[in-house]
Amino acid sequence: MGTIVVGYVPKPEGRAALARAVEEAKLRGSHLVVVNSHRGGRDFDDEDAVQTEEQLKEVREQLADSGVDAEVRQLVRGMDPADDLIKVADESGADFIIIGLRRRSPVGKLILGSNAQRVLLDATCPVLAVKA
Repeated sequence: MGTIVVGYVPKPEGRAALARAVEEAKLRGSHLVVVNSHRGGRDFDDEDAVQTEEQLKEVREQLADSGVDAEVRQLVRGMDPADDLIKVADESGADFIIIGLRRRSPVGKLILGSNAQRVLLDATCPVLAVKA
């Protein structure tokens, strides 16, 4: 049984990535690691932490209903989300990482999101990018 790591944010791109990750985990019989990462500091206060935990509770319920072997990790350790995702993938020996991308305007397509770009370029395993 392999491992799939998925980056999750409570936005359309995060939900699209999670849905695809559940499909892939079922198809492959893989363990799924859902990573929600925040840098912390002034931009992430107690209210944000409570709200995020409520959103992750819904994700845990969705995963339990899907029957997939999964775990959810909320990381607030001062690292960029891209660094957290890559580190978790490396530590768990992930077969691949799944990330969500939001749709962009023609001009916006020239510039990929910085976290998505870093994961695509720096991950040591394959990366599946899912459009929202």
